[in-house]
Amino acid sequence: MIYHRREDLQRFATIITQKSYRLGYILTFIKESGTHLSDIDIVMGRGGLLHPLEGGVYAVSSDMLEDLDISRYGEHACNLGAGLAYELAQKASCRAFIADPVVVDEMIPEARISGMPEIERKSIFHALNQKIAAREIADKLSLPYEQTRMIVVHLGGGISIGAHRYGKVIDVNNALDGEGPFSPERSGGVPAGDLVRLTLSGSYSRETLQKKICGHGGMAAYMGTSDIKLIEQQARDGDEKSSFYLRAMLYQIAKEIGALATVLQGKVDAIVLTGGMTKSSSIVEELQKRVAYLAPIYVIPGEREMLSLAENGLAVYNGTREVREYVRV
Repeated sequence: MIYHRREDLQRFATIITQKSYRLGYILTFIKESGTHLSDIDIVMGRGGLLHPLEGGVYAVSSDMLEDLDISRYGEHACNLGAGLAYELAQKASCRAFIADPVVVDEMIPEARISGMPEIERKSIFHALNQKIAAREIADKLSLPYEQTRMIVVHLGGGISIGAHRYGKVIDVNNALDGEGPFSPERSGGVPAGDLVRLTLSGSYSRETLQKKICGHGGMAAYMGTSDIKLIEQQARDGDEKSSFYLRAMLYQIAKEIGALATVLQGKVDAIVLTGGMTKSSSIVEELQKRVAYLAPIYVIPGEREMLSLAENGLAVYNGTREVREYVRV
């Protein structure tokens, strides 16, 4: 695993200009591991902010790279994945793909309605981890993923909760842009009228308000830190503020799970808890208390993004998974 210090990345004007810098570290890592570029048959990258797509594997194309390079649909570190995969694949003389990007959109029409015609609800969530977690639990149930009805809960710096019905995520909160429960770093859904008044107050720039929604919101805003382990420890040590906001976050998560149970009309094969926060037994236990009556609960601690990319790449290599084409809209 390669980690970059925040101060090392701050010298770049935009995220996409970090590409060459990050690629250098990847090439060094490959060389030091004893792997030869000629040994590589497929390169898988994280999918970025593209136009809405069905779940699956997509070949990296010039249209895709251009949309990511100009941040046509938004700027985020995940926009680097396809470009890094492509550059590495060029050097290895092989193919580059992405799988289940954050913009996977399989929502039913009713789920898109916001109540304001000018604004449509969007599907932006932890699709890569949610999909592989759902498939893993489907295997435990001895059912194809395409025959299950599940609620999958990704609990990380951001939180996304999706209703999976017969292989499609038919409803999910926009985990990037202010929906669902608040999380360690994100505000979640906030009262719309109050947000309008805050925006028009003149006290905050657009950039500051955006950071309040994603990056500096949620626990980071209430507690001054997004470190859930630290907040949990403070709660165990008797800090009432830490205990209260942790309890409030879990309350909102449980409420969202309950809401999606209605989307599946109460027919839920499993509730799947995954992501970094599920390594905490106390967090899992609190959620179990609130939602266990809805369906059996399965826990997949941590994240499976890298495993998911590897699984998708192997399926492409073996010819058992369709490769889709990214078409610019």
